[in-house]
Amino acid sequence: MLHRLVDAPLDPSAVIAAVAGDDAGAVVSFVGTVRGASRGRRVVRLEYEAYEAMALTLFDALAAEAALRFGGARVVVHHRLGRCGVGEPTVAIAAASPHRAEAFDACRFAIERLKADVPIWKREVYDDGAVWVGMGS
Repeated sequence: MLHRLVDAPLDPSAVIAAVAGDDAGAVVSFVGTVRGASRGRRVVRLEYEAYEAMALTLFDALAAEAALRFGGARVVVHHRLGRCGVGEPTVAIAAASPHRAEAFDACRFAIERLKADVPIWKREVYDDGAVWVGMGS
């Protein structure tokens, strides 16, 4: 399986390598990281949980839909679970296609669909408390 949920640091280059090929004239990647502030508060860390079987199934589905919508683009998603410090990558997505427009579109489609539909939750931990944030955030 190319898509992954991992409890170790992400390697964005592995996601890019998973979609690369001699048929790809473009490879576009997105790496989401933990920002140092959210909701007007200083973030200490994020903690991710997922309904793993469903998340992986939905990663497959969004990749298949991206291929249909964007000229056969290949998409791979890796997402962190567990604790992530400020600045650490939490999600890495790569999309490859013969042309750049489709690669860009497929990559953006993948992150937007992930955020809206995939059962991954994060707990934002601040200096003075914490809050759980669900899908769609």
